[in-house]
Amino acid sequence: MYLTFMRRTFYLFLLFALGIISGCGESEAALPTVAPTAVSLNIDSEATVPPTATLPATSTAAPEPATATSEPTATLEPTVTNTAVSEDSPTAEPIEESTEIPVEEPTESPTEEPPTATAEAVQPTAEATIPAPAPPPTTGDGSVPAPTDNNYPGNDDRVGWENRINVPAGFTVNYVGRVDGNPTSITFGPDGLLYIAIQQGNIVSMDGAGNTNFYAGGFNTPTGIAFRPGTSLLYVSSRLRNENVNGEAQISIANGGQVVGGLPCCYTFFHSANGIEFGADGFGYVGVGARADHGEILDGSGQQDERHPLEAAILRFNPDTGAVETYARGLRNPYDIAWDANGQLWATDNTPDFDPPEEVHRVVPGGEHGYPWYDCDVCFAPPADVNIIPPVYTFAPSSSPTGITAYTGSQFPSNYFNDKFVTLWSAFVGAQKVMRLSSGPPTNFATGFAAPIDVIVGPEGSLYVADWATGIIFKISYTG
Repeated sequence: MYLTFMRRTFYLFLLFALGIISGCGESEAALPTVAPTAVSLNIDSEATVPPTATLPATSTAAPEPATATSEPTATLEPTVTNTAVSEDSPTAEPIEESTEIPVEEPTESPTEEPPTATAEAVQPTAEATIPAPAPPPTTGDGSVPAPTDNNYPGNDDRVGWENRINVPAGFTVNYVGRVDGNPTSITFGPDGLLYIAIQQGNIVSMDGAGNTNFYAGGFNTPTGIAFRPGTSLLYVSSRLRNENVNGEAQISIANGGQVVGGLPCCYTFFHSANGIEFGADGFGYVGVGARADHGEILDGSGQQDERHPLEAAILRFNPDTGAVETYARGLRNPYDIAWDANGQLWATDNTPDFDPPEEVHRVVPGGEHGYPWYDCDVCFAPPADVNIIPPVYTFAPSSSPTGITAYTGSQFPSNYFNDKFVTLWSAFVGAQKVMRLSSGPPTNFATGFAAPIDVIVGPEGSLYVADWATGIIFKISYTG
C-alpha cells in the first residue's frame, strides 16, 4: 500500500510537471499530447490530484492540474513512457511541462484529479487530421464510442477538436473559446457570461464568441465558483495555506473578503474546499476533501486519526455570517456537487489509493457515505452503530470524476430532463469523457476530450464542458 502510494505520488508530480488531475489506481493509461498550462488542482487519486486526462499511450509524461498554488515539493523530470496518472481531482501542484497525451478507449467505472499542465497548450506529436465523423456509431446502450487514435488537435484547432469529440446523433459540439491556464470550474453569471476559475489563480469571464476578460485574481488554486442567487456576488473556494498537513482552505467573495476560513486542506496537495452550490434555502454548500487517504494519521504509524469535524464532508454555510455546519459526511474528496430538479443534492467522489471504483453519491443529510471506512488491508472497520450509505453510481478505478450537473434545461429531448452528467478527468482507461447518468448504468455521452474537468447547463439549455488540459470550453447542443 505504501509503495503504491509513493509510486502514485511520484507519477502525479510527474504529471503535474506535464499537467493533469486526481487518481489512485495503477492503470497503465498514458496522457495525451495536449498542451496544457502549468498549475495543480485538487482532485484525488494515488496522490490526490484532479483527474488526469486519459492520454494516448505514446505520451512520455502527463501534466497534472494545479490544486495548490505552491510549488511541488520535488521537481521530478524523469522521462516516463505510458505512465499511469493519478485519478484525484486536478487541484494538485503544477508541473511546468506539457506533453502530448495519448487517448485510449475508455472502459467504464468511477474517481479524482489530474496533473498540472504548463501554461501553453500541448500540441500532438504528430499532426494528424481527424476526419469529421458522420454521426458517430452508438453502442447497444446508446452511448458513443471513444476515439481510437492517439493524436490530439492543436489547442487552437477548432475544427479538429469539434470533429474529435463524439456525441450522440442529433447533438452538435462547438469550440466556444480557450483560456490561458487550466480551468477548474465554470458557472454562468447573472449577466449571461460564462465565468471560469483558472488553477493558476485568476477568474475570467467569456462571452458567446469566446472573448475573455479578467474578472478577479490573486487566488491560490480557486476550485469552486458560484454566484449567490439574486446578486452579482461570486463565491470562491480556494486554498489559504497549501500544506499537506494542517493546510487551510477558505471561501471568499471575488473582489471582496473571506466569508469562511479554517477549512481542512490540503492532503497530497489535492484535497481542499471544492465545488460550491447555493440551495433553495439560500445557504451555500461546499464539498471539502479529507485530510488523508483513508483516515490514517500522516506519521507513518498506520493508526487511525480523529476526524476533523469539517473534513470529508458537504458543508452548509451562511453566505452573510460565514457560520458553517456539516450537512453530510464520509465523502473522501467531493470535487463537485449539484442540485437536481427535485431538490436532491449529488456529489462526485474520488476514492482511496488502493483503487476501488470511483463514485457518485446521492447526498443524504446527516448521512455517512463511507470515509474513512473502506475494505483494504490497512483500512479501518466502521463502528457497529454506523450505517454507511453506498454510492448510486460507480465508474472505472482512477477515472477521477470531477464536475457534475443535473440537466434542468429544455433544449435537449425530454428524456434527458433531470439526468446527471459527470466529467471523468483522468488519463486512465475509462476516463477523458462526459458520462450520462440516467435510470440505468452510466453511459458515454461525449468522448474524445483530453481532461474534462467541469460541466454545467447554460441559460439556453446547452451543456458546457471545460477541459483542464487544453483550456478549451466546449458547448454541446441538440440540433435534431
